Amino acid sequence: MTALNAPRDKYNAVWIIFFILGLGTLLPWNFFMTATVYFTSRLGDEPSSNTTSNHTVDGADTRNVLQSKFNNVMTLCAMVPLLIFTCLNSFIHQRIPQKLRISGSLTVILVVFLLTAVLVKVDMAPVPFFTFTMIKIVCINSFGAVLQGSLFGLAGILPASYTTPIMSGQGLAGTFAAFSMICALASGSALQDSAFGYFITACVVILLAIFSYFILPRMGIEYFQYSTNVVLNCLLFSSPESSAEKRPVVNLIDDETKPSVSVFNIFKQIWVMALSVCFIFTVTIGTFPAVTADVKSEVANGKTYFIPVSCFLLFNLMDWAGRSLTAVCMWPGKDSVWLPILVGLRAVFIPLFMLCNVSPRHYLPVLFSHDAWYIIFMILFSFSNGYLASLCMCFGPKKVAQHEAETAGAIMAFFLSLGLALGAAVSFAFRAMV
Repeated sequence: MTALNAPRDKYNAVWIIFFILGLGTLLPWNFFMTATVYFTSRLGDEPSSNTTSNHTVDGADTRNVLQSKFNNVMTLCAMVPLLIFTCLNSFIHQRIPQKLRISGSLTVILVVFLLTAVLVKVDMAPVPFFTFTMIKIVCINSFGAVLQGSLFGLAGILPASYTTPIMSGQGLAGTFAAFSMICALASGSALQDSAFGYFITACVVILLAIFSYFILPRMGIEYFQYSTNVVLNCLLFSSPESSAEKRPVVNLIDDETKPSVSVFNIFKQIWVMALSVCFIFTVTIGTFPAVTADVKSEVANGKTYFIPVSCFLLFNLMDWAGRSLTAVCMWPGKDSVWLPILVGLRAVFIPLFMLCNVSPRHYLPVLFSHDAWYIIFMILFSFSNGYLASLCMCFGPKKVAQHEAETAGAIMAFFLSLGLALGAAVSFAFRAMV
């Protein structure tokens, strides 16, 4: 069978499945973050104690220690395992079968969320609840890191267009969570019922992701068999340089015997893309939401919906749009100097948001007090995050030989996670500078 009559990805089924898998990687964690109010409410004092522990009295914060430290500890328990296990995945993915890494990670995350949904209806003392919640967060992000790294590694051995649905699916996860948060505010439903709905929804999506992964090879068996034969022929008879762009894919489920690869040699080839995606997320997480969520509206007078809509929903919508745009436009190219330049220019958003109407503030003046400035900055900030990050994740594995692409994808996932961790660390300093 020649390239002219090669089978196609019928009905874009593989693309859609990759989108669902991308959605499944981040939706659980986004729902965890969305349910922060639920978790902190469960950490309040016992009924026999002061019932105002979740509120303020005469302007004083009366939250207990567990409530006040929940967000910081949650971030720590999320980012550290995410970084460590993404790094480990870069080295162990050649020793553990791909099918076990992806399906096993999804199964563990599903079990964790089923337990979380059940515990919504179970009374627990604050300290055990806090401890168990942090253990669950560590588990979700540890296996989520392996899942994300494995998916990007899998996408790395496919044409560049197959990284886009993963990035787009991840963008939709944030949008869906933000929209759910706004719906919860509008509905006025009980906090416990909302939390239960969050976690059950996450379970349904994870089940859908598991089902999608297992039907992946059946959706285009001729396409995958043809691609496998092409890759094997290229590995046997072609040089890596001449065939890196032409070889489309390898088997998506069963790991084939591949030549040994060096992580450090691969990094030398993709370091520009790896550091770029790391810098993108350092800037993004360093600013959002630590600084952006404290901006006060002048027009809406700080009403309930300003931050949920103008900050969280707008960011996730435009981030999703930026990630999805790479399906039809991939400018600048993988070897263009403009890509790292545009990535570096995103640093300008740090002072721009600091000079918006952030409150409380102690050092910097307010230069952009009107809501319109904040919304314009947010649109450009979030769209550039999604578009440039998606470009980097698509291009990274395409700068190496085909048999090195899966490792390159895992390395790119590690630097994405490193950017998230660095952004979480510097966010404290950015907010303190305002």
